[in-house]
Amino acid sequence: MTAAEQESTVDTTLADLPLREELRGLSPYGAPQLDVAVRLNTNENSFPLPKQLVDDIAAAVRDAAVTLNRYPDREAIALRTDLAAYLGHGLTLDQVWAANGSNEILQQLLQAFGGPGRSALGFTPSYSVYPILATGTGTGWIDGMRAADFTLTPDSAAAAVVAHQPDVVFLCSPNNPTGTALDLDVVKAVLEVAPGMVLVDEAYAEFARAGTRSALTLLPGHPRLVVTRTMSKAFGMAGLRLGYLAADPAVIDALHLVRLPYHLSALTQAAARVALTYGPQLMASVELLKEQRDRIIAELPRLGLLAVPSDANFVLFGHFADKEATWRALLEQGVLIRDVGLPGWLRVSAGTEAETGAFLDALRVVTVETA
Repeated sequence: MTAAEQESTVDTTLADLPLREELRGLSPYGAPQLDVAVRLNTNENSFPLPKQLVDDIAAAVRDAAVTLNRYPDREAIALRTDLAAYLGHGLTLDQVWAANGSNEILQQLLQAFGGPGRSALGFTPSYSVYPILATGTGTGWIDGMRAADFTLTPDSAAAAVVAHQPDVVFLCSPNNPTGTALDLDVVKAVLEVAPGMVLVDEAYAEFARAGTRSALTLLPGHPRLVVTRTMSKAFGMAGLRLGYLAADPAVIDALHLVRLPYHLSALTQAAARVALTYGPQLMASVELLKEQRDRIIAELPRLGLLAVPSDANFVLFGHFADKEATWRALLEQGVLIRDVGLPGWLRVSAGTEAETGAFLDALRVVTVETA
């Protein structure tokens, strides 16, 4: 056996590969996918899709399959037109872009406006994928901080931007994992001083409480503002992987420079267009999830726990002396929630009435056992 053949019989690890140095020691993003009775850890919409919608998607996909030997519409014209109509605010086709989940949208934005020698600023705790995407695109990551109650003020946000001069600013509203929405004064303050792009991630916007204003209203006159959305949450289409954004047409022109050719499949485009026609019906489940979210927030203080007021379909709660033990104890009760890495805090998604009840029942048992 030659030396090369001997070497090939040894198990190769990441340490043996010429990996980029900034990726060494990192762990891939992901939440546990466990087969338990109640899964409330990934902020999915627990309500099943209407049967007629499923049937209509199947028919649309079948029709699209006839031409799968051809590439899909590279510009996704029909889908982007439908998305603009859904968002409203006078938006048009040339102000909307779509990709495979909002994560790909954010990655494309960093590819266009971040990169080596450039930096991105986010205000933690926030969506943990932001720094991962920054690292993956060679963008320097700057870790801003929220107040102890997870809020962000116009003055503190603007001060961080002035101090660091980032090329990209991430503002998550409603914020993940805290659920807190930003006042538009925060976005305005950042826009006034930001030297580069300002990305407002509104993945959970449809779940916001009454009176919460969208950053979509700020798009006119702000060509460096981008507002991102997703069909994974409110539309209950997490398995579809369809994210989108609204911005100045010049931003869409920039994304054309970095997008992969034919990045949205014909099947994805067809299914998403059908789902958009069911918007009113699907938004009914949003209202039900908001009721269960508020139910959780009302019940937790009765168990001696703190609940962060939420504009999303989840609740951050604590404060636990041993959050890992609580997480494991709930799992033993058949309820899977999320450990988001914040000392003393856990996050639970709002589910159906039955799922939420199962979570609260399990939590009552756990809190008694650990008291």
